[in-house]
Amino acid sequence: MRAFADEVTAREAERAVGPSERRGHDLGKAWDGLRFLLERRAFPVDLVHGEEGLPGAGDWGYGAPRVLVPERVRLAADALADLPFTALLGDVTAADLARSEVYPAGFWWDDESALPYLSAHHAALAAFVATAARYRHGLLVWSA
Repeated sequence: MRAFADEVTAREAERAVGPSERRGHDLGKAWDGLRFLLERRAFPVDLVHGEEGLPGAGDWGYGAPRVLVPERVRLAADALADLPFTALLGDVTAADLARSEVYPAGFWWDDESALPYLSAHHAALAAFVATAARYRHGLLVWSA
């Protein structure tokens, strides 16, 4: 399974792939910031870490991969559609992320770039999840 995931990632890196064709999505440095903000809003799906274990999968970097079944992907897509970044962020500042030791802590001290970076990743994640939900796909989630 890991070899297949790596192959898909490599193929998408080799050529420009439109959003509707993407089979993978990388949160980059935004993963923990989004996790922090989604947890604060009691988001109903764990998009950052996944929910169900993948039987027989070993450690892929920072633990074993996890799965979101299609029904949970649909729930996540609907919830993200109703949660614009300004609502997700609320009154949180980049300094709040740094003080909360959200990874990578040093990154969040710069309000000028950190929050727009998170906003862009929120929008890209929402689009990716919406596409997966439209095709009734599940998601394989892991940290590498």
